[in-house]
Amino acid sequence: MIIATAASFAVIGMLLWLLFTLAIYALPFYAGVSAAMWAYGHNAGLIGAVVIGVIAAGLTFAIGQLLFASLRSHWLRALVAAIYAAPAGVAGYSAVYGVSGIGGADEAWRVVIASVGGVAVAVVAWTRVSALAPGARPGHQGRPAPPRTLDRGG
Repeated sequence: MIIATAASFAVIGMLLWLLFTLAIYALPFYAGVSAAMWAYGHNAGLIGAVVIGVIAAGLTFAIGQLLFASLRSHWLRALVAAIYAAPAGVAGYSAVYGVSGIGGADEAWRVVIASVGGVAVAVVAWTRVSALAPGARPGHQGRPAPPRTLDRGG
């Protein structure tokens, strides 16, 4: 019984780690699946649909990163990050809602717990999108770094 409980906690922990790690890929995944379903519905075949889905997902991720890295306005960068964080938040809400049902919690508490989990996943996705941008540094704010001087004490 103790081993099963410990294993359950370990599996739940691994699933939560996976959820937080893959949160930024929710939008590209959704775009890829949507494109693949569209292609399959238009007689592209299974292999063609998979190829189109992978290309759509890759382009969605690349365009988002390019936009985030090239935009100067903080508001536009925040908009791009929010576009990536929103689907991650929905995925986080759904995952936490499903996991909270395992414990037999009341419906109202499941919604509260899932809402907190969805917000947490969205914040993590926002942070990771910001960190993945080429040349992005936390606290940089788009200003050039001050010149470094070596004080030789003399």
